[in-house]
Amino acid sequence: MTGTEQTFKDLLETLGKNAKMAARALAVASSEAKNLALVKAADALRRRQKQIRSANAKDMELAKDKGLTEALLDRLLLDEDRVEAMAQGLEEIANLDDPVGTITSEWDRPNGLVIQRKRVPLGVIGIIYESRPNVTADAGALCLKAGNAAILRGGSESFHSSAAILDCLLEGLRAAGLPENAIQRIPTTDRAAVGEMLKLVDYIDVIVPRGGKSLVERVTNESKIPLFKHLEGICHTYVAEDADPDMAKNIVLNAKMRRTGICGSTETLLVDRAVAAQILPAILNGLIDAGCEVRGDLPTQALDPRVVAATEDDWKTEYLDAIISVKTVAGIDEAIDHIATHGSSHTEAIITENAVLAETFLNRVDSAIVMVNASTQYADGGEFGMGAEIGISTGKLHARGPVGVEQLTSSKYLVRGTGQCRP
Repeated sequence: MTGTEQTFKDLLETLGKNAKMAARALAVASSEAKNLALVKAADALRRRQKQIRSANAKDMELAKDKGLTEALLDRLLLDEDRVEAMAQGLEEIANLDDPVGTITSEWDRPNGLVIQRKRVPLGVIGIIYESRPNVTADAGALCLKAGNAAILRGGSESFHSSAAILDCLLEGLRAAGLPENAIQRIPTTDRAAVGEMLKLVDYIDVIVPRGGKSLVERVTNESKIPLFKHLEGICHTYVAEDADPDMAKNIVLNAKMRRTGICGSTETLLVDRAVAAQILPAILNGLIDAGCEVRGDLPTQALDPRVVAATEDDWKTEYLDAIISVKTVAGIDEAIDHIATHGSSHTEAIITENAVLAETFLNRVDSAIVMVNASTQYADGGEFGMGAEIGISTGKLHARGPVGVEQLTSSKYLVRGTGQCRP
């Protein structure tokens, strides 16, 4: 082991030990203390907005020098509204019901035993994410509300922004008398630190990778700790034969172009071949006029000369940019088959006026989030009324879809007897 590797190993073990100790205190912390920490952190975000935006400006300058795309720069940017949104997000989380200690079920056995199932924190959660600095606030706050300690490893692009945001969270913890080690950040951008983090089986209970395909693949391959997988968002919108044309145009434009760099952005548009000639030209015109590059199959290219030819790789690409792939399909069966073959099980939507078709889509599409007549950009814990999210889990174990405070808990069984011995 090199000196650098030993340094990272020691650093991560220290963070892990500190987090484990903090988690024990958080597990029995009162709702009032946790909520106070969140409210005070929100106050700090507003009060320190100038420092946060100054740190973000430094990150933005470095990111531009690296040649990041406009969509990725948008993910990184913190303006006044986004800092305020972070503060409001913390307050919304504070207002949520505390899941910890909730008795979710209770029953009596014939032998007189009384059994309860109770929500408890997971323990220590490691979050590895890329350029979005608001994840620092969201993840730290959600873990705290659910009684978990957090170890955060943000991307190098948001290094300074995340540090400034973390200072606000720590101010909240101090004000509430909670351990500052409840929310820690790995203070280096060196990728080797991630490798050491993924070995901390004695200290971290679950890892949440939140980022692009290469990040998730690396974490999946290297982690010795269970994962909440947040895979890439290859999201689809399917315009069915009886879709309202105006609704289809508006939803598709929003689903792709509102913010192209988020995981809920539609990457592939599927259109029923029977109505493509009637509905698709207006959709294509709206997208292209908004600055979106359209890559389509032959029928789509025939409708607009500005459409470039799609390749097989386009159907399985998360662009995170102003690019969309468009394919015409022969009905709902082909649409669902395409999603099953090329999708990432994140979010899919159908636009239809047919209630039976809508229910068919809802029931047969196997993704974490399935929508009817709504933009895929609503794939967000905050929009679901969960305050915020730590990510969209595309796996099927423990949690699926937006991971909020409830999903960051586990359960234990409380058994009360009166002297029973098993025969």
